This record gives sequence, structure tokens and C-alpha cells, in this order.
Amino acid sequence: MTKAYRSAGSARHGVLHFVVPVASASLVHWSWFRAARALAICAGPSILVPAGAAWLPPLDSRLEEPRALRPPGVPEDEVLERSGAVIGAVRFHRINVFDPAIEAEDTALFRLANTIHIVTRESTVVSQLLFRPGDRYDAKLVKETERVLRSNDYLRDARIVPVAYHDGTVDLEVTTEDTWTLKPEIKFGRSGGKNTSGIGIEERNIFGTGGHLALKATSDVDRTSRFIEYGDSSFAGTRWQVGALVASNSDGHAQVLDVARPFYSLDTRWAAGIRLRNEQRIDSVYDFGSIVEQFQTNEREATASAGWSAGKVDGWTTRWTSGVTFDERRSGSLMSDNPGAVLPPDRRLLYPWVGAELIEDDFRLTRNHDQIGRTEDVRFGWYARIRLGASTKALGSDRNALVFDGSASKTLEPGPAQTLSWSAGATGRFGEHGLENTLFSVAARYYFRQAPWRTLFVAAGADRGVDLDVNKQLTLGGDNGLRGYPLRYRTGQGRWLLTVEERAFTDWFPFRLFTVGGAVFYDVGNTWGDNIVPAVPPPASANHGALQDVGFGLRLGNSRSALGSVIHIDLAFPINADPSISKVQLLIEAKQRF
Repeated sequence: MTKAYRSAGSARHGVLHFVVPVASASLVHWSWFRAARALAICAGPSILVPAGAAWLPPLDSRLEEPRALRPPGVPEDEVLERSGAVIGAVRFHRINVFDPAIEAEDTALFRLANTIHIVTRESTVVSQLLFRPGDRYDAKLVKETERVLRSNDYLRDARIVPVAYHDGTVDLEVTTEDTWTLKPEIKFGRSGGKNTSGIGIEERNIFGTGGHLALKATSDVDRTSRFIEYGDSSFAGTRWQVGALVASNSDGHAQVLDVARPFYSLDTRWAAGIRLRNEQRIDSVYDFGSIVEQFQTNEREATASAGWSAGKVDGWTTRWTSGVTFDERRSGSLMSDNPGAVLPPDRRLLYPWVGAELIEDDFRLTRNHDQIGRTEDVRFGWYARIRLGASTKALGSDRNALVFDGSASKTLEPGPAQTLSWSAGATGRFGEHGLENTLFSVAARYYFRQAPWRTLFVAAGADRGVDLDVNKQLTLGGDNGLRGYPLRYRTGQGRWLLTVEERAFTDWFPFRLFTVGGAVFYDVGNTWGDNIVPAVPPPASANHGALQDVGFGLRLGNSRSALGSVIHIDLAFPINADPSISKVQLLIEAKQRF
């Protein structure tokens, strides 16, 4: 089989991230070298700006719909498949973060940023293709390859289009659009009345290979942390993935190592992996937004696994996995004067397990669903998985127990312009005295597209715990959906939350840097069951009924960055809070969804 790959052009263009760079010289030497080179180029005639020319696109720039047009004379997918067409040449068009072919993006500042940025290498893209020259043309496999490429945070979008057809051979063009991946940062966030901050540097596409390296210092409500993290989803151009983390924290440390060859496509026949984790930390138990107990936790975990599949058969994929897991947790000294404080029991489990996974090949493209102006892949087909393990004292465990973990999900279309996604899951153990540390969860998300730029969104979810460990609290507050209240305000053995939002999407693309949307919202939720360690004494004015809030917020789509997040800036107003809670809550967060 002859391979024919061609490059259809690779402009070196990127985006500037306006934050203060703080990091060791060894980590950013190459980037600063390229920056200096870019500045030198700026002084040259190739990038001189005519008098009066803008350095940035207009503030009122608009977002265009993506185009993936098939040239005239190229048959449709059904015709190509029916005729038995084979793939000929595969051409690559790698677009940098800014596309100079778009007049509004052909500015001096953007050309400077493009020169700094290293475009994703052609070999990095090739290593992720699910087809090769000489293969039979399969439209579903081409679409799946697009999804694989779009799953990389260093690519903003990916499109694969047949561009020529002759003598039973079809040529394909693979177009990828880069995101800005070098991220020196000084960040700040706020939710539930608490601030988060961080400083560091991160590169999510090392030299265009898809590798990820981060060196950061962060601070949140639980701890301050200094860590270095490395990851690569196609290590050395293979299907193997590698990830490692080393962290030094104010309350302990953490080390994690992941090496795996996953089921990277629906037709992948085998997988294998190993995961190691060692962590020491201080866990906090909350009630009414205040810490009522703290204790030291030491955890060690190791898992080795392997998997097999017959591939995709009639639109369905079944995968079988097996492995061995070691899971140990030991609790240290109490750090609380609360008379009701208790340490969670120690745990030592060593167990073999088997698992199964079922996937229906039904994915659809959409926009303005959970992102603003980005191509989104929504799973409509069935997805289900289950894993069962047997922990026995004969193998060195401290108890006999059945360890289980499973979930299922599906997306439906209850009516025109409507989608309903639901999921359910259960994880825990069944031991000598029944269920232990078990959590049952259900959730649903409903979308009604009232107009191209307006959507009614409703989300509902509930969790029920059974004999939960002290450090596995169910909390509800400003950090997990009840936006008008302090973080971890309510605790218990169960919780529920309902959110209703009217979402507005726009095509406004200020300076062609970020997209803009907004929302008005209503949240209501509550917990039930006593907290394992209640506050002593509880707040005299505490409201034990359902908690409600209303609010509004701005959404900024960060489509140029490898983080791919949506920045939320919300003002929330609690409706029935006790007098001790602020009447206005400001939340600034970066999330993966609208």
C-alpha cells in the first residue's frame, strides 16, 4: 500500500495571550527566542504596517460560519462508498491561530503572534488519522477522525473534505486550526465567596508535537500548590499516552504517573495501561459553609489493565477490560475541637476486576450548544460501562467486598429544536454489612433552541450517598451550582439541584479574540440527611428548606486558547438566605461549558 501525504500549506500564525510571563528561564527560553526573532521580523519590510493601518481587527468583528465545501465534480459520500472508492493522496492545510487569508486577521499584531507560535506538526496530525492512503473510503471513519482531532485542546477545529475524484480514487484535504498554546499566566477567580489565584507558565503543544508541560503555583480554598505536569496524547508519534504530575502542597504532596494505550477509536482492537498515584493531603469537612473538622489523609493507588474489542460491528462497539487495583488510604491525626469529629476508617483493597463498555456510533455536529461559536460533537448514541471487582482478605485486603462502578447515558430529541441528555451512575462497595461508601447519581440536561441565537436550558441532578466516608461529602453551594450561596454551604447524605437558564449567543467577535454570550438564571436545590460531622452549634438563623437564587451573567468564549474554556462572570442574588449571607454573590470562573 502506497502512502501519499501532501502538505497544502502551513502558515506560521498565532495569538498573543495578554498575561504576565513568570517562569524559570529554562522552561521558556525557546519561546522567548522565537519572540525576539518575531520582533526582529516586525522591523522588516515584510510586516511593516501602512500608515493608518490597524494593529487589531475592529471591535465589532463578527463570527463567520465554518465552511467545508466539496469542489464541483466530487461525488457525495454515499456515491463514493457505493462505488468502492479508495483514498488516494491526503493533503494537509494547517492554519495557525490567526488565518491571514481572512482580511480582518491579517494585522501586524496577529502576524507577530503567529510567528511566535509553533504550528502543529504535520506528523502530529498524521499520527492521529484513522485512515491511510489505499484504504476504502468510509465517511463515518472520516467523521470520527475529525472528532479525534477536535478532541485535542491545541486544535480549535478540524475538517476533512474530499477534494478530488478520479479513476475510483478520492483525494482528501485535512484542515486543522491551531489554538494559542503558550500560556504564561496570572489568574484570579471567585466562587462561593472564596477566591482562587495562580501564577505559572504552560505550553500545551510542545514544539508542535501535542505534548503538554506546565509549571504552576496555585491557591484555592483547600491548599496552595506548586507543581510540574507533563502529558502527551500521542507519545513519540504513537498511540501511547503518557502523563505525570509532581506537586508540593501546603498540606502534603502528590505524585501521579499514567502510561496507557487507550481505545483511541471505535474500531480499536486492544488497549493497555498502568496508573500510579501517591498523595498526602489535609481533608476538610464542611457544614453551613464552615470547616467543622480536618484530618490528614495518605493515599496510594496502583492499577494495571488490559482490554480487547472486536471493533465496530453494525454501528456498535463492545469493549472488554480486566485488571488489578491496589487502593490504600490511611487517616492521620484529627485537627478539630469539634466533639463530634471522627476519623474515616482506614482502607486497604487489592482486587482483580473485569469491565465492559458499550458504545453506539451516533455523534452529531452542532454549534452554540455548550460553547459559543465552536464546532461541538454531541454524543446521541447509547453509552454504558460497568466494572466489577472482588476484594478478599486472601489477597491482602482488609475486608471482603464487591467493588463496583458503572454508568449509562443517552441523548434524545423530544421535539423540533430540542435535545435531552440524561445520565445515571453508581459507584461504591458491597461488603459484609451491605453498601459502603456508595454514591448513586442521576442527571439530565434539556436544550430548546428557541432561535438561532437563543436557547432555553434546564438542568436537573440528584445524588444519594449510602454509608459515605467522612471525606466523601455531598455538598451544595456556590462552587457547584447554587450560585447565590457560599461554597460547600449545605452538606448531607443526598442532594438535588435544578437550574433554569435563558441563554443568549451572539456572533460578536471583539477584535477576533473571544466570543460573547450571556444568561439569566434561576437555581434551586437542597440536601437531605444529617452531615456526618455537624456544626456545633449550628447557625441559629439557618434555613433548612430549599435554597433559591436568581442572577445574570456574561459569557466569554475563549476559542483562541488551548484551554477552550468559557469564562463566567455572574452576579447571583440569594432569595431565601439567612441574614449572615451576603445579598449579592460575585462569581468569576472558567468552565468547560456555557
